[in-house]
Amino acid sequence: RSKGSPRTCVLVVSGSFSHSLKFTSFTISEPSQGLPHFVMLVDVDDHVLLHYDRETGKMQPRVSWIEKLKEDDPEFWDKVFKEAHEDTSNHNPSFLSDLHVVQVILSCDLQGDGSKRGFVQVAYNGESMTPPSTMDKSEMEECIALLEKFLSYGNETLLRTDPPVVTVTRRVEAEDEKETHICRVHGFYPRVVNASWTRDGEVWLQDTLHGSVAPNADATYHYWLSIQIDPKERGRYKCHVEHDGLQEPLDVALKDEGQQGEKGWVLWQAGGFAIRTDGRGGGGGDGGGRGQPGSPFASSPNRAES
Repeated sequence: RSKGSPRTCVLVVSGSFSHSLKFTSFTISEPSQGLPHFVMLVDVDDHVLLHYDRETGKMQPRVSWIEKLKEDDPEFWDKVFKEAHEDTSNHNPSFLSDLHVVQVILSCDLQGDGSKRGFVQVAYNGESMTPPSTMDKSEMEECIALLEKFLSYGNETLLRTDPPVVTVTRRVEAEDEKETHICRVHGFYPRVVNASWTRDGEVWLQDTLHGSVAPNADATYHYWLSIQIDPKERGRYKCHVEHDGLQEPLDVALKDEGQQGEKGWVLWQAGGFAIRTDGRGGGGGDGGGRGQPGSPFASSPNRAES
């Protein structure tokens, strides 16, 4: 591998989801502070596992099961720790002449269909220095072995699947009497989700908005998408959701009297009050439930690509 570069890789274990291992380094030079400050983060599927800081000279665990790995396989731990130290020692003296930031990310993917892709990215003061370069086969194999070790020890967290809860609410636009329907997909893991509006069974992008997949405090994710329609055509539209936690794709119809959601949620149109129909309680506001995001209209979302 190239000197001073961190490692990253991904491996598919089950379903259509790709598991990723990523090493991201930041080297910050400040002449008055002597040698550059170096920080490295190690994460699997956006879960930060390790943090290395040159000032402490230690690889600090961020999850409890890492301690078990360290105890069971000290040679493996020493190897990871040594590589972090090697990265800190590779710096260009000319780099110290001014305040600069260099970020290095090595990334490789093994998709659900077995295909692989990998590349290295280097940014200098926030701008890409060179086009992404690819990883060679030996680097890929080494990355996969490293990822498998992490997945083995962190399987309860990293290999779990939490199905999404899907709810749909409605509001009427006073000026043109059109309806805006908001589909919220929340409480799911892993992060990858496919959600879209359909009309007569076909994907529909016109007059739609969507947010970004965002994390919840409980290590799950949430997402939302909205559509504006003519009330007379309400029966033609559905919110379509695909996720590894679902046994089959979910289609939530837009109903007249109430909005039906997965897992027994019904959101009544009057005030958006949520009632559980499975006997497990309920909540008010925007639908309750684990990881329920706030209203998408609290900020200006990006319009979906057409």
